[in-house]
Amino acid sequence: MAAAGPRGESEQRDAQGRALYFCGSIRGGRQDQALYARIVSRLRRFGTVLTEHVAAAGLAENGEELPGADKFIHDRDLAWLQQADTVVAEVTQPSLGVGYELGRAVALNKPVLCLFRPLSGRVLSAMIRGAADGSRFQVWDYEEGQLEALLDRYFEAADSKQGGCS
Repeated sequence: MAAAGPRGESEQRDAQGRALYFCGSIRGGRQDQALYARIVSRLRRFGTVLTEHVAAAGLAENGEELPGADKFIHDRDLAWLQQADTVVAEVTQPSLGVGYELGRAVALNKPVLCLFRPLSGRVLSAMIRGAADGSRFQVWDYEEGQLEALLDRYFEAADSKQGGCS
């Protein structure tokens, strides 16, 4: 999959003016790729998803293969993270990269929604669940059938609470 550079300010925002950063496992495992595609599809209702590539079916576990790809990916994704108004992460599949992105999002004071499926048989890291404050950093347990309704609820609450999510 070809990688794009950081999007320009005019390209990154939709009519609502919201830029969204979606986190999901790539090198940690692509088992949830179809679920990521559903998440990204729903997120598009609420803004421009800067990291749509995470949901791409063609993106393999080894990620994007380019000369110097690791540095390029790191710098590009951090630029997108800085531009983002809200971060949404599916954290059921453990991923060092997602954990790193979440730590950076907290340091940047971004609103964060983490989604976790307890029925997966996995246990969420205490470093993620323990960071939840019920406000800026939220962790919601869910079942796959609830996904779209949960995202709707999160963004509708953010809109009514703040007049927008930024």
